[in-house]
Amino acid sequence: MSFTTDFEPVSLKGTNLFKPLKVGNNTVLHRAAFPPLTRMRAESPGNIPNREWSVEYYRQRSQRPGTLVITEGTFPSAQAGGYDNAPGIWSEEQLVEWRKIIDAIHSNKSFAWVQLWALGRLAMPNLLARDGLRFDSATDNYYASPEQEELAKKSNNLQHGLSREDIKQYVNDYVQASKNAISAGADGVEIHSSTGFLLNEFIDPISNHRSDEYGGSIENRARFVLEVVDAVVDAIGAEKTAIRFSPYGNYGGMSGGTDPTIIAQYAYIIGELEKRAKGGKRLAYIHFMEPRVLDPFLPEGESVYNEGTIDFAYSIWKGVIIRTGNYAIHPEVVKDVVNDDRTIIGYGRYFISNPDLVDRLEKGLPLNKYDRSYFYTMTAEGYIDYPTYAEAIKKGWDKK
Repeated sequence: MSFTTDFEPVSLKGTNLFKPLKVGNNTVLHRAAFPPLTRMRAESPGNIPNREWSVEYYRQRSQRPGTLVITEGTFPSAQAGGYDNAPGIWSEEQLVEWRKIIDAIHSNKSFAWVQLWALGRLAMPNLLARDGLRFDSATDNYYASPEQEELAKKSNNLQHGLSREDIKQYVNDYVQASKNAISAGADGVEIHSSTGFLLNEFIDPISNHRSDEYGGSIENRARFVLEVVDAVVDAIGAEKTAIRFSPYGNYGGMSGGTDPTIIAQYAYIIGELEKRAKGGKRLAYIHFMEPRVLDPFLPEGESVYNEGTIDFAYSIWKGVIIRTGNYAIHPEVVKDVVNDDRTIIGYGRYFISNPDLVDRLEKGLPLNKYDRSYFYTMTAEGYIDYPTYAEAIKKGWDKK
């Protein structure tokens, strides 16, 4: 481990990044959020948050009071899953561990939001088949990749376009998971509708080839995600509900910037959310992945789209916006972006390697390098062993 030399640290003290902001029912004390980061440490079988390490992981990264913490993607039901080592929030065993995690975040006077994640066609069809579950998407047999199609055929679990009854069940699952999260002490939930997963598959014309009321037009392709939002808002309140989008993302085979109509699709959805907000049901925030990160599994600087921005969303949505995408290595951009008083910055990969990231951003201190090889391994290494700045100095990192 060592400090990164990829960029020159800059103190962001005195910028809006360190100004309080009301987010739903919470008032964050700074605007450097910990965004959802899949880490694949959950225990299997059962998709149980790791009993040994997860509490410490979230405790470390919520140590600066007033931090907005959004958890890793969490399955609302077994059917929504398809990865063995990602957590769920449908069973009592899972909730026992979530209560401990949320208590740890709250003990630091920070805020805990649970991201709800349905995989759709990016699940592992063989794991679903093992557990007697379908391999779901918007449409039959439009696979994300040839490899995914081959795996589905080998496991005799072909891609299944959701029926209307299936859709209703997913909506119910999101509602129950939201209630479970709130009962475990969470401050709210973020609905995952990005990066090629199930809700994104309904939004995108590449994966949605339906001819019913959930396919075809912009309005129809938006119907499922808006039904989920409306049901969750009715169950737990708009101020405890948020959503994430990646308009330009192409991970999972999505259109991204290759389809010039895709921004019209998102403008419609955001407009519907603003219409609801003006009617008294404003979501706590909308979270956007920047076009600087089209594929979150590639290193910084790779797979970047330079012909669009998410600035269009500000002219439609009048609430809080979270922006995530390589901001740690672009402090000069942060200074500019946070001039808009509704903006929060999500810091991803460098929050993994810097448990005291917020302090370092404020003071302009060097950042720990991260080790990508440990992002998704079932180890404490690369998870809870990254030092704070003070600990790194004691180890002599400044002498290296």
